[in-house]
Amino acid sequence: MILIDGKKAAAELRDELKKEVSSLKDKYNKVPGLTVILIGDLTPSQIYVRNKEKSANEVGLKSEVIKYPDSVEEKTVLDKIQELNQDETVSGILVQLPLPKHIDKQKVIETIDPSKDVDGFHPMNVGNLSSGYESSVPCTPLGCYLLIKKIEPNLNGKKAVIVGRSNLNGKPMTQLLLKENCTVTITHSKTKDLKEECLEADIIVAAVGIPELIKGDWVREGTIVIDVGINKIEKGIVGDVNFDEVSKVAKALTPVPGGVGPMTIACLLKNTIDCFKRSQN
Repeated sequence: MILIDGKKAAAELRDELKKEVSSLKDKYNKVPGLTVILIGDLTPSQIYVRNKEKSANEVGLKSEVIKYPDSVEEKTVLDKIQELNQDETVSGILVQLPLPKHIDKQKVIETIDPSKDVDGFHPMNVGNLSSGYESSVPCTPLGCYLLIKKIEPNLNGKKAVIVGRSNLNGKPMTQLLLKENCTVTITHSKTKDLKEECLEADIIVAAVGIPELIKGDWVREGTIVIDVGINKIEKGIVGDVNFDEVSKVAKALTPVPGGVGPMTIACLLKNTIDCFKRSQN
C-alpha cells in the first residue's frame, strides 16, 4: 500500500510555487499578494491563519492578516472587502470561516471580487467550475485532486465515489473528477447501501465527518482512498476512514493527520498565484 504523504507533496508544490513567484517578480516587477481577514479569537482559526501566513511568506508572496474582534459590525467587514477588491496589490482575499453569528457568511462571500476569491466559494466561481470554465477551485478538493493524480495520472473511465455532499468539498470534488472523465457518484450519510456504493469504486473520497465510517470490507483491493475527515474522539484525531483496516486493502491511502491538510494551504497559495496571473492578462 502507498501511504500518500501530504506533507511531502505540499512541500514539493511549495517549491514549484516559490520558483513561479520568483519568475513572476522578474516579469512584472511585483509579486502576488494574499490578504486574510480573521474575525474573533477561535484557536483553530488563529492556528490555521498563522500557518497560511508562514507558508505565503515562504514562497515569496506578499501576505497580510487583518484582525477584527468578534463584536465587529458586518458593514465594517464588507467595506474592508470592497476596499481590498479595489487594491491592485491584493491578488487574493480570504475571509477565515466560521464567522460570528451576526455576520452573514453568504453576503461576505458574495462581496469578494470573484477574480480575487482564492477560496473558490463565490457563486460565480462555483458556476464556472461546474460549467467546465476557468475558475478558482476550493483548496481542499484541489489538494485531494492533485494527490489522486500523483498516484494515478490517467483517470479516464475510473469510477469515483464521493462520500459527503458539502459545498466545501463533495460538490467541487465531483466537478474536478468529471473533468477527468471519471464516472462519479455522490453519496452521503443518508445513502442507502453506502457500503455497496464504495465497493464499486476505484477512487473513494471520504468527507462526511463521521469517524472511521469507511471500513476495510467497504473497499475493494486496489482502490485509491482519500480521507478528508478530521474527527476528535477519545483515542485522538481520526479521519472518516478506518485507517488500520483500509490500509490492508487500498492501493493508496492518505493518513490523518498529514494527508490532505498540508495540501489545502499549498493550494491556497497556488490559487493566489493563479488569480495574480489572470489579473495580469
